[in-house]
Amino acid sequence: MPQIALPALFGALADPIRLAIVERLLREGERSAGEIAEPFAVSKPAISRHLRVLEQAGLIERRVERQWRVCRVRPEAIRAVDDWMTQYRAFWEGSFDRLDALLARQSATAKKGKGRG
Repeated sequence: MPQIALPALFGALADPIRLAIVERLLREGERSAGEIAEPFAVSKPAISRHLRVLEQAGLIERRVERQWRVCRVRPEAIRAVDDWMTQYRAFWEGSFDRLDALLARQSATAKKGKGRG
């Protein structure tokens, strides 16, 4: 199983087709490579290359089931993205809380200044 490296993961998701593939797999579950290719106006070899990039980034895994290659999203890849986002979500929420407090203090100071005039 490939190691999850965030730069490779985000690089793979930067392509709109690959992002759409991952979103569809998350929404619908496992799909064959042929089913994945259906809604896209690109060749099957191009879809195969997109799937290879997603697999090398650790986002999906493929297995052979009879004559089909079935793909699914690796939950640990999504967990890695969520863990990364959680760190930054806490940072931004704290920043917005500090900004709200600053704006409230400035608003209160401005109201006091207007009342004296």
